[in-house]
Amino acid sequence: MTHAYPLHVDVEVACLCCLAPQPFHFTSLSDQVVCLNCVHHIGAEKSERRDLEHVKTWAARWAANETTHDDYIAETDALLVARDNDLTALRDRIGELTAIIAGQFTAEIDGVRSLLQNDLVKRAERNTELARRQIDWAMAGIWRIETLHHDSATQKCSCGRTAGSCAESAAINPLRQALRGWEKKNVALLQAGRRHGLPEDHPAVLAQRIR
Repeated sequence: MTHAYPLHVDVEVACLCCLAPQPFHFTSLSDQVVCLNCVHHIGAEKSERRDLEHVKTWAARWAANETTHDDYIAETDALLVARDNDLTALRDRIGELTAIIAGQFTAEIDGVRSLLQNDLVKRAERNTELARRQIDWAMAGIWRIETLHHDSATQKCSCGRTAGSCAESAAINPLRQALRGWEKKNVALLQAGRRHGLPEDHPAVLAQRIR
């Protein structure tokens, strides 16, 4: 199977095994688009090990994205505090200049204040959007594994093993509540016609296409 990626340059593309963006350096159009972490997953008999390692990878990425998002929030809060302090100082300066020269420089200082405020807000919005997209990517991967490994009416995992012996189900358990909340929120965004993080094969996305 050939690929269409450029040769002899460093690129980042989605691994066909774990679906995660990974670095590649292709030297031939027939090179496998499978990252170094997943090379040992190739072969149907290795599916159990592959799924378990993918769950661990996505869970780790989700946790890292949560930490990154928290850092973004803390940084944004600090920026907003700094912005408020700057705005207070600028307002005081405006008052001084207005009293001295009857508002001659009011328009200029208002422009500086507006530029400062817009820059801080745009930076915070970019950071927040990046963190949201990273979390969506990780949760979509965990959702795909959860569709294959969840409790059924027969007290077994949907993969056929008993609930206690399914390593994939056990790995996902701590994330199920967060996954449900993420899924519910994104279904609502989809139905409202807004950007969402649901994968293309999610039932809600498929149902939306049929309408």
